[in-house]
Amino acid sequence: MNVEVVCTTDDPVDDLRHHRVLAETPGLPFRVFPAFRPDKALATGNPGAFRAYADALEKAADLDIRDYGGFLAGLRARHDFFHARGCRLSDHGLETVWAEDIPAAEVRKTFEALRAGRGVSPSVLPGFNSALLHELAVMDWEKGWVQQFHLGALRNVNSRQTRLLGPDTGFDSIGEFEAARPLGRFLDRLDAEARLAKTILYSVNPGHNEVLATMAGNFQDGSVPGKMQLGAAWWFLDQVDGMTRQIEALSATGLLSRFIGMLTDSRSFLSYPRHEYFRRLLCNILGKDMARGLVPDDTELVGRMVIDICHDNAQRYFGFPAPGTGAGRREGPEETGPEAGGPEGGGTAEPVAGRLSVPQQLPGRLQDVVRLGEDG
Repeated sequence: MNVEVVCTTDDPVDDLRHHRVLAETPGLPFRVFPAFRPDKALATGNPGAFRAYADALEKAADLDIRDYGGFLAGLRARHDFFHARGCRLSDHGLETVWAEDIPAAEVRKTFEALRAGRGVSPSVLPGFNSALLHELAVMDWEKGWVQQFHLGALRNVNSRQTRLLGPDTGFDSIGEFEAARPLGRFLDRLDAEARLAKTILYSVNPGHNEVLATMAGNFQDGSVPGKMQLGAAWWFLDQVDGMTRQIEALSATGLLSRFIGMLTDSRSFLSYPRHEYFRRLLCNILGKDMARGLVPDDTELVGRMVIDICHDNAQRYFGFPAPGTGAGRREGPEETGPEAGGPEGGGTAEPVAGRLSVPQQLPGRLQDVVRLGEDG
């Protein structure tokens, strides 16, 4: 399927040894990079588990983590390590983002309690997580990464099965969480500080398509085309109805031509045909729009947009090390200038799994699909 890049989802404490092996393997027709997913660093609801995670981070970063500053230093050290292995994106799986103001002294006090494995009032945890999430977002901006947010899932709903099988074993559903106001506060603070990285917003709740699309529009600043993205239909929604609704919402409230296309956030390589499914669905939508006179009846023009959405936009948007530079080699200042979306712009990166390429010339079969709208 002409795969060019695959990204894995990795915890900051992962040693990425398999990535090193792949990077040193000659002749691979594709490249594999990690993605930085610090969800466990934000899982503060269980003090014992958080303490164990801080211990693991301490070991991985080879730092003494006694206070909040040390915790941030450990995460930054692992952020640096991931960057050296070719990582150019983070990912967060959250019910909603946190964006509460909390005094620095309260953040430090909360961490000290969590580090000791002591319980803290649930009322202070959103403030602590808000402070930490902001720091992680700044790290992404500093390195010119993309930050991704997968929002809205209600996880581990069946407590009996969770006890029996463990978390994240298939007992999750679409959730209903406030999205607009906290997300707006979170992005606005970063934007006001001129430290907002390129951002992709996904929701598993189809009712949030227009919410996220219009929220992204609030922070398009012209520094990078399509800096703020409404992500592809995800999880329960990556089927014909969910994908159609996402495409139509983006087309109606954003700029479809800048869309970076389909994501395959799956553990199975057999899911990669989903990209072909997406391409055919996109062409069918555009073909019908051509037949109805909603877009120009110009196969070359519309076909060029299909190629951009399915391949070229993502290639331009994400800043992976070029082939031959070494997957982990830290690049020079050109990676962090405004063209790359670094400290003077947004971020650069790639979603959790492979983006598949399409030929540079629109093939006849895609032309036929584009024309499906006319032929019924």
